[in-house]
Amino acid sequence: MTVSVEPTSLDPRQNGSVPAAPAEVLRAHAEDAFAAELAALAAQDDRPRPARWKLSPWAVATYLLGDTLADGTLITPKYVGPRRIVEVAVTTLATDRALLLLGVPGTAKTWVSEHLAAAVSGDSTLLVQGTAGTPEEAIRYGWDYARLLAHGPSRDALVPSPVMRAMAEGATVRVEELTRIPADVQDTLITILSEKTLPIPELGQEVQAVRGFNLIATANDRDRGVNDLSSALRRRFNTVVLPLPETPEAEVDIVSRRVDQIGRSLDLPPAPDGIDEIRRVVTVFRELRDGVTTDGRTKLKSPSGTLSTAEAISVVTNGLALAAHFGDGVLRAGDVAAGIHGAVVRDQAADRVIWQEYLETVVRERDGWTDLYRACREAGT
Repeated sequence: MTVSVEPTSLDPRQNGSVPAAPAEVLRAHAEDAFAAELAALAAQDDRPRPARWKLSPWAVATYLLGDTLADGTLITPKYVGPRRIVEVAVTTLATDRALLLLGVPGTAKTWVSEHLAAAVSGDSTLLVQGTAGTPEEAIRYGWDYARLLAHGPSRDALVPSPVMRAMAEGATVRVEELTRIPADVQDTLITILSEKTLPIPELGQEVQAVRGFNLIATANDRDRGVNDLSSALRRRFNTVVLPLPETPEAEVDIVSRRVDQIGRSLDLPPAPDGIDEIRRVVTVFRELRDGVTTDGRTKLKSPSGTLSTAEAISVVTNGLALAAHFGDGVLRAGDVAAGIHGAVVRDQAADRVIWQEYLETVVRERDGWTDLYRACREAGT
């Protein structure tokens, strides 16, 4: 027997009990924050759409990569990187294979998965957050124990997981940090992804996935050995590796865009000439991450942290807040120095030595970087 799952059982936005995107929300969901762009794409999208998709694969890729539509509507890029990566990810979701976004921390895996779900299904909120304590119920289903004790196993007592709801609705569900989930819980996905069914033995029923259902998982390259995926589960995914930005210019562009978006959401004033400090932060992070200066002349030791693009965004955003609230509104070296120090020096013993060596041999000797050298020295004392 197949059981249906009511689409409004878990999401109050769908039955009108709360507004979709109230003005006071600190961070709106992708489908709310970029609703105008999604609507413009849908209005002009005349290409074939897979079952229950809000947009065609072409339009989904355009939404992520950005473009100017025929009517002049600007679609801002959500992901800056190789176009082919986005195309492969989108077409994977149009098949019956699940998508695994793999990469080092800070390569926008979660960001891409959210925007893919928003563009494909119009809802990025069907989410399982993977942790070491994620239970099997988070993927399968749980029970309302008051009803269970009062009336025994029944449809009314069953609490559907985001995965179960996505299967019943033909929607896209996201599983974040898959390799953080215990291996026995991970393997709950095998039947779901291979048979497209979720058995409910307590009721003698099952949920069958309807057309449009798919799953996006993310995993961290550096988590290998934590809870590696079984070969059976890995075969159910098409893996797409999200790389770090190829060039400094690309990384500066990403950081600038995200800092601007975050700054506007926090009502921070734009910092004049902030691009210069952004470029220096990105340069420091890339050199220490790559273990060599940009001119290739000096080999460097890399600290224990990832020094990702996401961390650069955090450092600059915090610097922007410092400049706005405790400075003259201009982003300067002193506003980002403490953030850089905190990102680089994670291990107080080993990383501090690496950072001091970098300051003395690279930053101190670089033309025009005297202010950054002094600010970083003061931040580390």
